[in-house]
Amino acid sequence: MKKIIITILLLTPFLFSQCSKKTNTTTALKKGVKFVKYETLSEAIDQAEKEGKLVFIDFYADWCAPCKMMAKDVYPDKEIATFFNANFVNFKVDGEKGYGPNIAALYDVKAYPTLVWVDTKGRVLERTEGGTYHTELMELAQRALSNSGQ
Repeated sequence: MKKIIITILLLTPFLFSQCSKKTNTTTALKKGVKFVKYETLSEAIDQAEKEGKLVFIDFYADWCAPCKMMAKDVYPDKEIATFFNANFVNFKVDGEKGYGPNIAALYDVKAYPTLVWVDTKGRVLERTEGGTYHTELMELAQRALSNSGQ
């Protein structure tokens, strides 16, 4: 009995330290690209119009490995986050659930991830399919801004 109690006492600090590390990871992810939580694309477009921004749409699926890679490695990046949060209303759409299939059909999404930049009229300024890393993502975003005249 004493051995069990001693083992529990020795493991308790380790278990609590692991819990706090997970909390810090979650906090760090919140510092990346901020995606709005709207049910419709028109709400994101309305916000973009009010703020003088374009809309960045990330079409994803739960099972999509490149989508998960971008969420973990690309969107938390400080440079990416600063640029995207300043210039775009960022809107994530699950292309297979809820309102997602309708919006995906509107933009002819055939693969995940599909990244689309649109103006406040919903017109496509730039798009790409597949996982995109930092440099290419920034180039596409800057091209979308150039195409819009902003």
